[in-house]
Amino acid sequence: MKDVIAETIDAILSEVNAISLPGPGYTRPSYSPLESEAHRVIERRAGALGLTVSRDAGMNLFARLPGRDRTAPALFVGSHLDTVPMGGAYDGAAGVAGAMALAAAFVERGETPPVDLVVTVTRAEESTWFPVSYIGSRAALARLKPEEFEARRSDTGRTLAEHMRDEGGDPEAVLRGPGLPPAQFVEIHIEQGPILDTAGEPFAVVEAIRGGVRYRNAQIHGVWAHSGGAPRKGRADAVFAFADLVTAMDRIWGGELSSGRDLAVTFGRVDAASGEHAFAKVPGELGFCVDMRSTDDAELDRALSLFHEACETVARARGVRFDLGTLSRSRPAVLSEGLIGRIADGAARLGMGPRRMVSGGGHDTAAFRQAGWEAMMVFIRNWDGSHNPREGMNPADLAEAVRSLAASWGDPQGRA
Repeated sequence: MKDVIAETIDAILSEVNAISLPGPGYTRPSYSPLESEAHRVIERRAGALGLTVSRDAGMNLFARLPGRDRTAPALFVGSHLDTVPMGGAYDGAAGVAGAMALAAAFVERGETPPVDLVVTVTRAEESTWFPVSYIGSRAALARLKPEEFEARRSDTGRTLAEHMRDEGGDPEAVLRGPGLPPAQFVEIHIEQGPILDTAGEPFAVVEAIRGGVRYRNAQIHGVWAHSGGAPRKGRADAVFAFADLVTAMDRIWGGELSSGRDLAVTFGRVDAASGEHAFAKVPGELGFCVDMRSTDDAELDRALSLFHEACETVARARGVRFDLGTLSRSRPAVLSEGLIGRIADGAARLGMGPRRMVSGGGHDTAAFRQAGWEAMMVFIRNWDGSHNPREGMNPADLAEAVRSLAASWGDPQGRA
């Protein structure tokens, strides 16, 4: 029997990942011609299935398969097709392939879904390009702020508004709204950690998404000095100051976890290698970014306060000055219990019992949930982490998750 789910997954992943800047890995910048070309792959394939394709003012793509009850809230399923620089083959793309496979399964067996099924491909999910969270999904929901359109892309220096217009979007129309009305959203995504792979489990349901506070362009200002001539006492060494800050935050992080609080702390970029640095110099400047995440908004406030206190302590002890720059923030999201239960029930009909877990990374699902939608995620087993060229995923695991979705909204056997 033809396995339309597996065939669709393989075909879409192959076509989409053929579109990239040179490697290693895969690079499709947000609001770039490459991201648009990847969207056109889905448009062509959705059209061939008979789905109706549309785009909103933010250039998000929606491919609709009509359901039996056209008045009930539609089921939107999908993810994104932009990547981080030199990312992997599956972050985002797997979710779009899974959504298309679900639609193809309904079409192949001639079954009408209970409500409209909308394959959803958002733009600009990866905030590495623009310092704004969930750009495409928030554009679809008319929740972007005017000043966010002035954010500049990291590689070009041009604004979000300019790049959106280049790809056919209309920033003014995004701001006018009204945006999509509340419905249901399910995002399929690879897990971005080792839990499922270690446990030998193909997929899981996600019950919450961590929010985050980030300083993307922080600086430590010390004093340049001769590496042999400057005594230890009196140095204002930016590198030693940074080491003290990292040590302090590691201690704080451990304490928060020991107290039962949810927190993750990451220093993701460290730059002490400008042209002014040299072998025989005490470093007077250092740049860094810090990213703190939690499922609890109050814990993010607490972590931010503790971080500021640590910076003040280090500044006094080391004689340096911190310039943290602009703070960006995304809110945590507790996902929809009804949708989680429905998908778990569908999996149970197929003899599977997916675990419940938390997402450490931010995802478009959080934006939909915060806009009042019923929303949840399905994680697919992945090895070698995420946001790197070595992302690993067995397409058979994704197919299993899609069959569970099919069993939740259609054929109880989840058949293709």
